Amino acid sequence: MAIQPRITGGRRQGPLPLPLKRALLAAIAVAAALSILCLLSFTDTLSFTETLSFLGFQPRDVDKRDSNRRYLYWGSRVDCPGKHCGSCAGLGHQESSLRCALEEALFLDRILVMPSRMCLSSVHNTKGILHSSNATSEQRWETGSCAMESLYDIDLISRTVPVILDNPRSWYEIISRSTKLGEEGLVHVQGVSRAELKENSNYSGALLINRTASPLAWFMECKDRTKRSSVMLPYTFLPTMASSKLRDAANKIKEILGEYDAIHVRRGDLLKNRKDRFGVERSLHPHLDRDTRPEFIKKRIAKWIRPGRTLYIASNERTPGFFSSLSDRYQISYSSNFSSILDPIIENNYQLFMVERLIMQGAKTFVKTMKEFDNDLALCDDPKKNTKDWQVPVYTDD
Repeated sequence: MAIQPRITGGRRQGPLPLPLKRALLAAIAVAAALSILCLLSFTDTLSFTETLSFLGFQPRDVDKRDSNRRYLYWGSRVDCPGKHCGSCAGLGHQESSLRCALEEALFLDRILVMPSRMCLSSVHNTKGILHSSNATSEQRWETGSCAMESLYDIDLISRTVPVILDNPRSWYEIISRSTKLGEEGLVHVQGVSRAELKENSNYSGALLINRTASPLAWFMECKDRTKRSSVMLPYTFLPTMASSKLRDAANKIKEILGEYDAIHVRRGDLLKNRKDRFGVERSLHPHLDRDTRPEFIKKRIAKWIRPGRTLYIASNERTPGFFSSLSDRYQISYSSNFSSILDPIIENNYQLFMVERLIMQGAKTFVKTMKEFDNDLALCDDPKKNTKDWQVPVYTDD
């Protein structure tokens, strides 16, 4: 259930015209109430708490939605409102945006109303994505996205940051209370710092803050954090919040692997070259293609991983047997070696990568493609951040 923003600037906007707002909220409340009354006619022997559970409200959620709980809403899709409403970025970028929204909810001591579905980028995932030109936008969204609960353990996230999903069951409680509160129930904001949202009573007193984030991407709201101490949630937070079935799969694979090392070899989407006006090939990561080939990987990791070790390789390289030459030094394992564990539960590449991240986190020695932090071990010394500096690719030893 999306809330349509009415934003024109950085100040609190006026409410919807009163008759229209009351009619809209009343219609939603009446429809929901009638649905509940119909259900109650079949459940008149249940207690109030049992009835709420029957309707989808778990006791944990009911306890948290008391008169002191307030809500934060960033949009019905990650990075939407924004430039990604018609498309979407990869899992990493969407997680950065989600983490930014979660941090703000934590800072404001509010419950985050999280999108109930995650967009699947066609660049990183083609499985299950609908390409038919006759499909409606809703059909494309349903088949080009996955349930948030299929990726993350919402209850586990809520132990740190209280979260509900923006499905009708979650929204009924909020809409009902908004109706009672009238104009103070909902406030639309854009361009307002989280500090002001917390300190200014015009915002802090509202039941629901409808936050329109940066039109570029949600995570841009957190881009001004220059001090590590201001980062409330670490990069590893969402990767460790994988759904229970994904965590179980990763644990089974780690148990089979025993003690192992791992490398993440990202090639595919990053190996994009373009020609300059003189026809010369150029790349944003001039050493990446070379450094992620088996012969160079072997030389690079020799100082970190000794011969004979079990080496798990996670990669988006699609060429069959691409890493086979590494098997003369290491005992190679891929996700394909564990199809009996993964095939029954994996529906898209996002789920697969979340399992592989957990596997890589459990490795004795883990080598990334490129460094994210100074102490990281990496195959390539090119900066991961997009520098927009297109250089001639290098394929020989420097």
